[in-house]
Amino acid sequence: MEKIIDETLQGQTLVKEEKKSNSKKLYIESYGCAMNFSDSEIVASILDQQGYNTTRELAEADLVLVNTCSIRDKAEQTVRKRLEKFNAIKKDNPSMKVGVLGCMAERLKHKFLEEEKIVDLVVGPDAYKDLPNLLHEVENGRDAINVILSKEETYGDISPVRLQSNGVSAFVSITRGCDNMCTFCVVPFTRGRERSRDPKSILDEVEDLWAKGFKEITLLGQNVDSYLWYGGGLKKDFKNATEMQKATAVNFADLLDVVAKAQPGMRIRFSTSNPQDMTLDVIEVMAKHHNICNYIHLPVQSGSDRILKKMNRLHTREEYFKLIDNIRSIIPDCGISQDMIAGFPSETEEDHQDTLSLMKYVKYDFGYMFAYSERPGTLGAKKFEDDIPESTKKRRLQEIIDLQQEHSRFTTEQHLGQVEEVLIEKESKKSNLQWSGRNTQNTTVVFPKENYKVGDYVLVKMRNCTSATLIGEAVGYGPMQPTLS
Repeated sequence: MEKIIDETLQGQTLVKEEKKSNSKKLYIESYGCAMNFSDSEIVASILDQQGYNTTRELAEADLVLVNTCSIRDKAEQTVRKRLEKFNAIKKDNPSMKVGVLGCMAERLKHKFLEEEKIVDLVVGPDAYKDLPNLLHEVENGRDAINVILSKEETYGDISPVRLQSNGVSAFVSITRGCDNMCTFCVVPFTRGRERSRDPKSILDEVEDLWAKGFKEITLLGQNVDSYLWYGGGLKKDFKNATEMQKATAVNFADLLDVVAKAQPGMRIRFSTSNPQDMTLDVIEVMAKHHNICNYIHLPVQSGSDRILKKMNRLHTREEYFKLIDNIRSIIPDCGISQDMIAGFPSETEEDHQDTLSLMKYVKYDFGYMFAYSERPGTLGAKKFEDDIPESTKKRRLQEIIDLQQEHSRFTTEQHLGQVEEVLIEKESKKSNLQWSGRNTQNTTVVFPKENYKVGDYVLVKMRNCTSATLIGEAVGYGPMQPTLS
């Protein structure tokens, strides 16, 4: 639940530029959060060195990989159906190999390989560098598996290829794993303990993206605010670091500051934040730099202190309000979005009303809202009975969605009449005569193309809106638009 799931991207086939010297074909589909899509780019980069080009044609693939998510049951069921289809095609092409990557691979390793025999290899999130060895095993007629969780692996030395990129925005992974142990979440068990990536490798990747023409990055992690580099190793072992390591450690505010200074022409976003780790120094760094977007995804999950405690969220309702007040005070126009779970075990009507009242206090720009579904392997599945009727979950979820739509309309309308800088990302879905981009608060903006192009920073006057999209007209280039020398 902690990670943002973009439904429009689920099952997307990812394709990179073809290398003529490569003779084999890789078909890779990705499901789940932005981290999974970022991982697919790492996998494609590793396999590129093994002679694989990517393809959108399933029938011509030598290797089919599915990068999976265990956050929700729906994602798992979708992946199972896809594996059935792959195996049907495999009957006509027996040399084709099928593999499962990611969180679901770690969770269902033996089921996939031994019980159901529907895949040839299973690779966990920390084992992608082992893919060449695993493929060698498969080619020699043996099933292959590596789901060992690492204490060190961050893939900081891998330069990810950018799969199906718009050439404007890119993800840069800065942490892996999570230590939070929220009772609804399987991530600590499928992705392991938290560790951070060397800041130099992050800066090198950002510099490379800038050189390739990218204009925006999203620093990515299960919990970016928890970033802590002290020379390598698990975050939980920082207490054992030397005095020198502690004195020279880099936290998330430090990293954000350094990246913003290094590439002042690059827009910077980050996701996902955890309220318990979001500190004032991060907000102050955001306010200091014009190129850090005024937007924070700040999952709360519930407005009830009792349910927050049961979820093992290490913040209270009042602490969350204080954080929101600090953000609004330091960055008055900051966009804020949420994750919310309806129908967590034992949730009462009073707990649900607490959630609605919290939403009314914050008035989020948008949100990601789900009915609770018990995930095998989580602490919640072991400790709590999933005792809220589905009809009650659906009704509460709908009330949350309805309120969020009301707030989204309200917050979007606040932009009307304003002139705001928008980075053009692509053509509008609804009209090939319009561009689509986002303002600093992460709201989608559409406007007539005129003579502007993808990658331009444009000032747009907001004339109209829907609940989630601003409609305007360009009035000139924005201050971040590079000037021709």
